[in-house]
Amino acid sequence: MREVIIEKLKQIEQQENITILHAVESGSRAWGFESPDSDFDVRFIYVRPKNYYLKLEQTRDVLEFPINDLLDVTGWDLQKALRLLHRSNPSVFEWFKSPVVYRETAFSHEFIPLMENYFSTKSGLYHYLNMADGNYREYLRGEMVRAKKYFYVLRPLLACRWIFRTNTPPPMRFAELMASDLPAYLNESVQELLRIKMEVPELQFIPKADVINTFIEEEIPRLKEKIRSLPEERRHGYDELNTLFLKYLR
Repeated sequence: MREVIIEKLKQIEQQENITILHAVESGSRAWGFESPDSDFDVRFIYVRPKNYYLKLEQTRDVLEFPINDLLDVTGWDLQKALRLLHRSNPSVFEWFKSPVVYRETAFSHEFIPLMENYFSTKSGLYHYLNMADGNYREYLRGEMVRAKKYFYVLRPLLACRWIFRTNTPPPMRFAELMASDLPAYLNESVQELLRIKMEVPELQFIPKADVINTFIEEEIPRLKEKIRSLPEERRHGYDELNTLFLKYLR
């Protein structure tokens, strides 16, 4: 499948007249809890020829391709990625921390150390907490739930705990978050959920796990209260990002 994805990225470059600077896996396969029927969530950063950025009319900064049962492919223009980094968008950090890399270039090696300057603890915490809260309220309050939805709540909650503990962007791998930030009394229950998640189809329902639900119901308000007490952070400037953008125009 890796070869199929790499070939697909080459086709997109030719079709769209772009250069792909970085490409990774971003979904459950990068998080480490894919189901047997999980698709591949491919994400990439690209740059266009210089004249494209000098037009008066507004131009697109996203490339999206039809989703099928196997592939979900989306790309962000370099300008968009750098602007989102300036706002400390957590997706940017996740893409560049993915353990599954399909394309790595000189840009990747310059961008990764630079991005640490733009990480906002408070923005990251709000992003992950809102993700956990929304998924819990929508998917995990019935008697029968989908196993995969637990990980769309547990992973962001553990990411919040990681950020509070280290003031750094969380890792992609759920196993790493689990080993460092999951309360020990939940380990057996979550390991069983992982086993189920990786053995059954994405849409299969299971009985809710009361011990995990109780943890979630206590952890979300606890984190909300902690985040409220954090001071506002000063935003880093654009100078380094402008320099990087100009360097990679072709």
